Amino acid sequence: MQRWIAGILAALNFANGLAMLFAGSFWWTSVPGAPDTGPFNPHFVQDVGAAFLVAGLALGARAWRVNYWPAALAGAGFLALHALLHLGMIASQHDHHTAADLALIVVPAVLALYSAFPNKGDRRHA
Repeated sequence: MQRWIAGILAALNFANGLAMLFAGSFWWTSVPGAPDTGPFNPHFVQDVGAAFLVAGLALGARAWRVNYWPAALAGAGFLALHALLHLGMIASQHDHHTAADLALIVVPAVLALYSAFPNKGDRRHA
């Protein structure tokens, strides 16, 4: 189950990263809350897109081979830190898209951490 979740999250994060890298302005206007943070900054969106692309590749490695769980843990770490930033905004009531942030950022980060951590059989293969 962990590898299936990793694979699904890999595809979603990889696609998100590609959209941020190659269609940043479309991504910016399509994502709830992004325009609320200020004017579109293509360099910033591409930088973050690169991080999502790498997170997707890392989770994809976990889906492909169980012994690549350390890579997935690194990718999930980025997603978890990103989610913590959004949870901080929610807690401080500076977030106007709480449901979207929980569904699209926090839940996937939790699932990524779950899918990345090895179970006993995975550690044996590392």
